Amino acid sequence: MRTGILICLILGVLSVELNMERHSEEVLAKLRESKWASFIVEFAEVELGSGGALTELVEAINQLIEQLEEELDDIHHAYSRRTDEHNRDVTRYEQEIQDADRDIFNGEDFIDNVLIPQKQRFQDALAQLKTNIEENRRILDSETLNRKKQHEQFLSNIAEINEAIGAVDESLGLLSQITNPSLVQFKRVQTNLGRIQTSFQNHSSFAPIIRALLELATEQNFADQGSLQQLVKIFNELRVQFVDTLNQETADESAAETKFGERVTQLEKEFAEFQRAVLIKNSELAANEQKLGETIVYVGQRKDDRATLQAQLQAENDNYAAETDLYNRTVTEYNKEIDISKQALGLLTQPSFEQYVKSKVGI
Repeated sequence: MRTGILICLILGVLSVELNMERHSEEVLAKLRESKWASFIVEFAEVELGSGGALTELVEAINQLIEQLEEELDDIHHAYSRRTDEHNRDVTRYEQEIQDADRDIFNGEDFIDNVLIPQKQRFQDALAQLKTNIEENRRILDSETLNRKKQHEQFLSNIAEINEAIGAVDESLGLLSQITNPSLVQFKRVQTNLGRIQTSFQNHSSFAPIIRALLELATEQNFADQGSLQQLVKIFNELRVQFVDTLNQETADESAAETKFGERVTQLEKEFAEFQRAVLIKNSELAANEQKLGETIVYVGQRKDDRATLQAQLQAENDNYAAETDLYNRTVTEYNKEIDISKQALGLLTQPSFEQYVKSKVGI
């Protein structure tokens, strides 16, 4: 204890309830019950016995009380400053923890209600675009194949029509050779017509018509010029029909090719638009995933910040609690020392105390 032997002496004195009005022997007996009180009495006896006074002791106790009270004031001020600092730190930590809570909530809300649904929409859009592109290519392949088949059919039709026109032209050429009907000439024409019929009948959809006319021609003896002219007329009309059919087939093919070209252009335009949309959605998805990753990292950092702040707040509270406990114990001790010192001062300044001590030493 900082007050040393003096305070211990005072403690000893205060542990004995003095009553200066009682018999001196009774008071001395009580004082002797405490070795510190006994020491005070002996100290006072020596001091007074040597012709001195208790003024120095009283002055020392006064100075001690002043010093203790000044130190106690310093302790109060230091604790008050520490309390203000503690309150500021607690307020700051709590505010920063609230900020971290808000950032974490906002970040997780942004992830759950914005970024993840947005990512799903982008992925769904890309899946739909993929389906659209596949359907676009399927349609293009299908229509290209149909166009190829149509063109092949056109070429086949043209070949048949040309073949039919060739057969008609050859038949007309033979019929035109009959000028002066003779048996030999009839036989030659009929033989050639029969050859045309045989070679043509299996190569064209027009074969039945041509074959019927050729059969009719080979059965004629062409003695009647009117029958010959009628047959030539039929062949010419048939040839005109074949040429008209040829022209129509060619026109239909040209129109079909034009329509197919326009269709291909349309499909390629749609395909290009789908591809551009894919590039845009991929870019948006990449930006979304980057933002999602950044936000997840940010939320994790803010959670770490919050944990650190909570630990710092707990440490600050623990430290302040320990400091408060030390402060309370210190204040209690100081108050005890001051109270004892004041009680000792009051005791020493009583005239009866000095008289009592003098009586014991025979002064």
